[in-house]
Amino acid sequence: MNKKRKELLVSAISNGTVIDHIPAENVFQVFKILSLDKTKHQVYFGTNLESKKYGTKGIIKISDTFFKEEVINKIALVAPTATLIEIRDYEVASKVSISIPSKIEGIVKCFNPNCVTNMEAVKTKFEVLFDETGEIKLACHYCEKTTSKKNMTFFM
Repeated sequence: MNKKRKELLVSAISNGTVIDHIPAENVFQVFKILSLDKTKHQVYFGTNLESKKYGTKGIIKISDTFFKEEVINKIALVAPTATLIEIRDYEVASKVSISIPSKIEGIVKCFNPNCVTNMEAVKTKFEVLFDETGEIKLACHYCEKTTSKKNMTFFM
Protein backbone atom coordinates (compact mmCIF):
# COMPACT_ATOMS: atom_id res chain seq x y z
CA MET A 1 0.00 0.00 0.00
CA ASN A 2 1.44 3.32 -1.12
CA LYS A 3 0.72 6.21 1.24
CA LYS A 4 0.65 9.60 -0.43
CA ARG A 5 1.99 12.58 1.42
CA LYS A 6 -0.86 14.93 2.34
CA GLU A 7 1.02 17.73 4.07
CA LEU A 8 3.76 20.12 3.07
CA LEU A 9 6.32 20.71 5.77
CA VAL A 10 7.28 24.33 6.41
CA SER A 11 10.30 25.25 8.49
CA ALA A 12 9.59 25.99 12.11
CA ILE A 13 10.52 29.45 13.33
CA SER A 14 12.83 29.77 16.31
CA ASN A 15 11.35 33.05 17.55
CA GLY A 16 8.43 35.03 16.25
CA THR A 17 4.69 35.04 15.76
CA VAL A 18 2.26 32.76 13.99
CA ILE A 19 -1.16 34.15 13.11
CA ASP A 20 -3.44 31.20 12.40
CA HIS A 21 -7.13 30.90 11.50
CA ILE A 22 -7.19 34.11 9.45
CA PRO A 23 -10.27 34.17 7.20
CA ALA A 24 -8.82 33.19 3.80
CA GLU A 25 -10.22 36.30 2.11
CA ASN A 26 -8.44 38.57 4.63
CA VAL A 27 -4.88 37.16 4.55
CA PHE A 28 -3.57 39.86 2.22
CA GLN A 29 -5.29 42.60 4.22
CA VAL A 30 -3.51 41.35 7.38
CA PHE A 31 -0.28 41.16 5.37
CA LYS A 32 -0.75 44.83 4.38
CA ILE A 33 -1.73 45.99 7.89
CA LEU A 34 1.47 44.45 9.25
CA SER A 35 3.57 45.98 6.41
CA LEU A 36 5.09 42.55 5.81
CA ASP A 37 6.08 43.56 2.28
CA LYS A 38 8.71 45.81 3.91
CA THR A 39 10.06 43.45 6.59
CA LYS A 40 13.57 42.01 6.52
CA HIS A 41 12.42 39.00 8.57
CA GLN A 42 11.38 35.64 7.14
CA VAL A 43 7.67 35.47 6.38
CA TYR A 44 5.73 32.35 5.50
CA PHE A 45 2.09 32.55 4.55
CA GLY A 46 -0.65 30.43 3.11
CA THR A 47 -4.17 31.15 2.05
CA ASN A 48 -7.18 29.03 1.14
CA LEU A 49 -5.83 26.24 3.33
CA GLU A 50 -8.24 23.54 4.42
CA SER A 51 -9.79 24.08 7.84
CA LYS A 52 -12.22 21.71 9.55
CA LYS A 53 -13.60 24.57 11.65
CA TYR A 54 -13.85 27.36 9.02
CA GLY A 55 -13.77 25.59 5.65
CA THR A 56 -10.74 27.58 4.51
CA LYS A 57 -8.24 29.68 6.41
CA GLY A 58 -4.98 31.56 6.12
CA ILE A 59 -1.81 31.51 8.18
CA ILE A 60 1.15 33.89 8.50
CA LYS A 61 4.45 33.13 10.27
CA ILE A 62 6.87 36.01 10.95
CA SER A 63 10.32 35.35 12.37
CA ASP A 64 11.76 37.53 15.13
CA THR A 65 8.64 39.68 15.33
CA PHE A 66 6.20 40.20 18.19
CA PHE A 67 3.22 42.54 18.14
CA LYS A 68 1.98 45.21 20.52
CA GLU A 69 -1.68 45.55 21.51
CA GLU A 70 -2.31 48.31 18.94
CA VAL A 71 -1.26 46.00 16.08
CA ILE A 72 -3.20 43.06 17.52
CA ASN A 73 -6.31 45.27 17.59
CA LYS A 74 -5.85 45.99 13.87
CA ILE A 75 -5.66 42.26 13.18
CA ALA A 76 -8.79 41.69 15.30
CA LEU A 77 -10.81 44.10 13.18
CA VAL A 78 -10.12 42.22 9.93
CA ALA A 79 -9.49 38.70 11.27
CA PRO A 80 -11.58 38.24 14.43
CA THR A 81 -11.25 34.44 14.27
CA ALA A 82 -7.45 34.54 14.29
CA THR A 83 -5.22 32.89 16.85
CA LEU A 84 -1.95 34.56 17.85
CA ILE A 85 0.87 32.20 18.75
CA GLU A 86 4.18 33.49 20.10
CA ILE A 87 7.16 31.20 19.53
CA ARG A 88 10.33 31.44 21.64
CA ASP A 89 13.23 29.02 21.16
CA TYR A 90 11.05 26.82 18.89
CA GLU A 91 8.44 26.38 21.63
CA VAL A 92 4.95 27.86 21.96
CA ALA A 93 5.34 30.60 24.59
CA SER A 94 1.72 31.75 24.37
CA LYS A 95 -1.36 31.05 22.30
CA VAL A 96 -4.43 33.28 22.45
CA SER A 97 -7.53 33.79 20.40
CA ILE A 98 -7.67 37.38 19.28
CA SER A 99 -10.45 39.34 20.93
CA ILE A 100 -12.21 42.28 19.40
CA PRO A 101 -11.86 45.40 21.56
CA SER A 102 -14.99 47.41 22.42
CA LYS A 103 -13.18 50.69 21.66
CA ILE A 104 -10.17 51.55 19.52
CA GLU A 105 -8.06 54.69 19.33
CA GLY A 106 -5.62 55.99 16.77
CA ILE A 107 -5.43 52.97 14.46
CA VAL A 108 -8.24 53.62 11.94
CA LYS A 109 -9.00 56.80 10.01
CA CYS A 110 -12.54 58.19 10.05
CA PHE A 111 -14.02 57.85 6.57
CA ASN A 112 -15.97 61.12 6.97
CA PRO A 113 -13.85 63.85 5.32
CA ASN A 114 -15.59 66.49 7.48
CA CYS A 115 -14.76 64.76 10.77
CA VAL A 116 -12.58 66.83 13.12
CA THR A 117 -10.01 64.00 13.10
CA ASN A 118 -9.42 64.62 9.39
CA MET A 119 -9.14 68.40 9.77
CA GLU A 120 -7.12 68.80 12.96
CA ALA A 121 -4.52 66.86 14.93
CA VAL A 122 -7.10 64.86 16.91
CA LYS A 123 -6.59 61.17 17.65
CA THR A 124 -9.40 59.02 16.26
CA LYS A 125 -11.69 57.13 18.64
CA PHE A 126 -14.27 54.53 17.67
CA GLU A 127 -16.75 52.27 19.40
CA VAL A 128 -16.76 48.78 17.88
CA LEU A 129 -20.28 47.63 16.99
CA PHE A 130 -21.83 44.72 15.12
CA ASP A 131 -24.60 44.93 12.54
CA GLU A 132 -27.54 42.51 12.27
CA THR A 133 -25.39 40.03 10.29
CA GLY A 134 -22.57 40.08 12.86
CA GLU A 135 -20.23 42.20 10.73
CA ILE A 136 -17.97 44.68 12.52
CA LYS A 137 -18.83 48.39 12.28
CA LEU A 138 -17.00 51.37 13.75
CA ALA A 139 -18.86 54.38 15.17
CA CYS A 140 -16.76 57.56 15.33
CA HIS A 141 -16.70 59.18 18.76
CA TYR A 142 -16.60 62.69 17.23
CA CYS A 143 -18.83 62.77 14.15
CA GLU A 144 -20.89 59.68 15.04
CA LYS A 145 -20.66 58.33 11.48
CA THR A 146 -20.53 54.54 11.20
CA THR A 147 -18.31 52.69 8.77
CA SER A 148 -18.18 49.05 7.75
CA LYS A 149 -15.18 46.75 7.75
CA LYS A 150 -14.69 47.11 3.98
CA ASN A 151 -14.29 50.92 4.32
CA MET A 152 -11.75 50.86 7.14
CA THR A 153 -8.44 52.58 6.43
CA PHE A 154 -5.66 51.89 8.89
CA PHE A 155 -2.90 54.27 9.94
CA MET A 156 0.37 52.58 9.07
